[in-house]
Amino acid sequence: MFRFFENLVDPYCAYPEKDTPPTRLWPFLRDYAQPFRRVFAWTAVLSVAVAAVEIFLIYYMGRLVDLLGGSPTEFWADHGSELILVALFILFLRPVIQVSQVLLLNNTVLPNFGTLIRWRAHKHVLRQSVGWFENDFAGRIANRIMQTPPAAGEVVFQVFDAISFSIAYLIGAAILLTTSDPRLLLPLLAWFVLYGLLVRWTIARVGPASQAASDARSTVTGRVVDSYTNIHSVKMFAHHHKELDYARDAIENTRRTFQTEMRIYTLMDVSLVTLNGFLIVSVVGWAMFLWMTGTASVGTVAAAAALTLRLSAMTGWIMWALTTFFRQLGVVAEGMETIAQPIDLVDAPDAEPLKLTEGRIELQGLSHHYGRGRGGLDRISLDIRPGEKIGLVGRSGAGKTTLVKLLLRFYDAEGGRILIDGQDIGRVTQDSLRSVIGMVQQDSSLLHRSVRENILYARPDANEDEMIAAAKQAQAHDFILSLEDPQGRRGYDAHVGERGVKLSGGQRQRVTLARAILKNAPILLLDEATSALDSEVEAAIQDTLYGMMEGKTVIAIAHRLSTIAHMDRIVVLDDGHIVEEGTHAELLTRGGLYAQFWARQSGGFLNADAAE
Repeated sequence: MFRFFENLVDPYCAYPEKDTPPTRLWPFLRDYAQPFRRVFAWTAVLSVAVAAVEIFLIYYMGRLVDLLGGSPTEFWADHGSELILVALFILFLRPVIQVSQVLLLNNTVLPNFGTLIRWRAHKHVLRQSVGWFENDFAGRIANRIMQTPPAAGEVVFQVFDAISFSIAYLIGAAILLTTSDPRLLLPLLAWFVLYGLLVRWTIARVGPASQAASDARSTVTGRVVDSYTNIHSVKMFAHHHKELDYARDAIENTRRTFQTEMRIYTLMDVSLVTLNGFLIVSVVGWAMFLWMTGTASVGTVAAAAALTLRLSAMTGWIMWALTTFFRQLGVVAEGMETIAQPIDLVDAPDAEPLKLTEGRIELQGLSHHYGRGRGGLDRISLDIRPGEKIGLVGRSGAGKTTLVKLLLRFYDAEGGRILIDGQDIGRVTQDSLRSVIGMVQQDSSLLHRSVRENILYARPDANEDEMIAAAKQAQAHDFILSLEDPQGRRGYDAHVGERGVKLSGGQRQRVTLARAILKNAPILLLDEATSALDSEVEAAIQDTLYGMMEGKTVIAIAHRLSTIAHMDRIVVLDDGHIVEEGTHAELLTRGGLYAQFWARQSGGFLNADAAE
């Protein structure tokens, strides 16, 4: 039975992905709710049925009081069949209705709706560009991905468990009082108007207060995760108390926003107690007055009393359900600030896979300033022949890394274009572009998974022998075999920690090299590929690096000029422009900026901040 209801909706079902999702709350939720339309319809019907059954039971208790006023000796003979039917209804049909509603809510909607939102939101966020991620806290993004689905699930739960039930119950109560005596409806209507005003006042304040509190919680998460992610810097600079102060500001803001939210609930509760007292006294008192004047039966008084007591008990629950509903809507709205953002870097509508034939790279008037009008690259043109090895040199901020990011299309260039074998990379699919490019970065961060998973990330279909051969080429195999993590996993099964923190810088870089070797892409980008290696290890893998470059088009960034001295051509960038290019010997002969860098080297490193 559970499995049937749990499998009514597949949260991972296919759906049309949108680069620009709805940015308004209700269209956003409606878009995610498409697979649940039938389930929601049945749940709503059952919620109304549950409310109708509750009203019927109150009505029948009043009728039973009236029936008990007759002759005891004739009671069973006159009403026995009716009592049996009602008893069977209560024992069998009522549980079926209520259990069906509970199963739909608890086993179909709640687990699957939140899962669907989390899955699709994560899928959408993963499609965002590198630049998008660089503009926000990873912790805040993750927090919104995690807190939005349960909030949306709570919204749906309250709609069917409380709101639809309570509306049906109030309508049923009005009908019941009208059929008993229409005059009993008057105090109920007066109470309902006052209750509606209280609901309106509460909702108008809870939504914004909840969104502010949710945003404050996300800020706390972002700051805390930022401290944990950079714990080495925190410890190294002994800034423990500074980080506490940084977090405390956000935590205190969260406390203040939560206090504001709770004040609203307190005022709501005080008002609700007063209103409920009015409801009980007015309806029951009016029913008793009608009984004393002979225009209402004892059963009417009993039904009115039971109904008002039940409504009084329900109003707090309804109000709490409504405020929860709008509070969670506030959480969803805050989460939408992240998960409903349009994809800022997409494939062209007619994009086709890149067809690599030779590996020629052409930069034509390439400019990119990150929207600031300065920095980055400024109208550079460069033709890299198939199989040519290019060394890229320049001061920090000269535009070297920008060029690499544009080549990988982590950003769209603000001006000019990049061609690979005559194809504009802005007109081919991103996945096909990056599949032909291998890269080893200076920041050789790894996934918090096993060494095996990190190396195979380059080519998941590679076999064990191919993976080990790549590790050996990168001089990584021996140290990998000696690894053991706190859970007792060893060798290639050992986990490397967040961003590879359990390995040294040199070990991380060698695993990254192994990954690039295994990918064996025809275009190779090296961004300080040996910066974290000691001289002995670097010397040991120099042959490996040159072997990797064989037959490939290579762009290598280096501050250690000795690593690129043997390149086919060296390109010198300065302030976003190409100022020199040629072989190592040619550039030294010219006595320009490259020659100055070479002369000012200390131990083979470039003094990137040296004056011209």
